[in-house]
Amino acid sequence: MSDPGDTGVESRELEYRVADHVATITLNRPHHKNAFTMEMVDAWATALRDAEADPEVRVVLVTGAGDAFCSGVDLGVFADRERTPLAEKNLLTNRIHQVAYAAEALTKPYIAAVNGVAVGAGMDMALMADIRIAASSARFSEGYIRVGLVPGDGGCWYLPRIVGTATALRLLWTGDFVAAEEALGMGLVTAVHADAEFAAAARAFADRLASQPPVAVQLIKRAVREGERHDLRTALDLISSHQAVVTSTQDSQEALAAFRAKRPGVYTGR
Repeated sequence: MSDPGDTGVESRELEYRVADHVATITLNRPHHKNAFTMEMVDAWATALRDAEADPEVRVVLVTGAGDAFCSGVDLGVFADRERTPLAEKNLLTNRIHQVAYAAEALTKPYIAAVNGVAVGAGMDMALMADIRIAASSARFSEGYIRVGLVPGDGGCWYLPRIVGTATALRLLWTGDFVAAEEALGMGLVTAVHADAEFAAAARAFADRLASQPPVAVQLIKRAVREGERHDLRTALDLISSHQAVVTSTQDSQEALAAFRAKRPGVYTGR
């Protein structure tokens, strides 16, 4: 803990820090391009659950140490594991997929700051975020096909919803690498920053979201996610309830007062 505004826990392979309402998850195996082990996956899912439960956290940012985001599963770590069909399914369902389930349950903004390669399951992990921001050196690949596998961590579900079916199938079938600027053009990422400016830019965006009224931010995310699954009438019925709730909060009253006074708002999450 470096100062009173910085709290968190650290494992050998993943760092988790909370400062100024932003929880930062850092994948910490830089010499292996942050390829993940079971220890890292377990810590990742736990970090997301902790962020959801912590009222001080308003935004979650995930990135990689060194020059990579995540190169997927560390195949060397899993080389000697049992490879029966049931064991393979249980490994995915009971361990690796827990990150996806924790990300889906997260009601707060989840940003992936992709600072290098995101390959295979590493790309799938980035797709779980609400927003992806890329360094200019970032590259993406659903590389499963190159080793005769299917995307095991949700790529076939996430990718078409982000870039469209045809583009998703092209990337899934070929395993081609997508550079940062191409990823921006297809909507895979929302912004690209020069490597030297990337970390500061990603943090600045997280800070900007953390400075917004947190109840409204979370209800907007919930409405968008629910809207992906429901028709217009259901969505409008839901948003009318959200609007009734949010207007009763202190944050809503403060936002209106700040807008009228032309000053920044100060929000408590109530």
